[in-house]
Amino acid sequence: MSEPVWIKKAALLQAHALVLAEYGGLEGIRDEGLLDSALARPKNLSAYKGVEDIWRLGVSYAIGILRNHPFSDGNKRVAFVALNIFLNLNGLRLKVDPLEAGDTFFAAAAGEMSEEDLGAWVLEHIIPI
Repeated sequence: MSEPVWIKKAALLQAHALVLAEYGGLEGIRDEGLLDSALARPKNLSAYKGVEDIWRLGVSYAIGILRNHPFSDGNKRVAFVALNIFLNLNGLRLKVDPLEAGDTFFAAAAGEMSEEDLGAWVLEHIIPI
């Protein structure tokens, strides 16, 4: 498998700004180290555990943001956007009802869904671009 196209920090920061501009919320990064950790998580999963499934790596971005809570606001929204950005960059997209996606990400953020559960949900809803 070829190297995935990873999300750049600047792109994620821009996505965060756009999410806040559209839906409101507090601006700013709560903890830059936690943001960097969330961005490194899928790369580490690929490098050290040999994970190649794009959907699993995308879920790793989302879970990293949900668990690390690096932004002052909008973490669930940005986690969903990061998943979508990564999938799109690598030839996939989510086809899902927005309300279902919201409920799913609220459940994942609340710890009501494991990373594996979120992965199963993603796998059910991805299609090639």
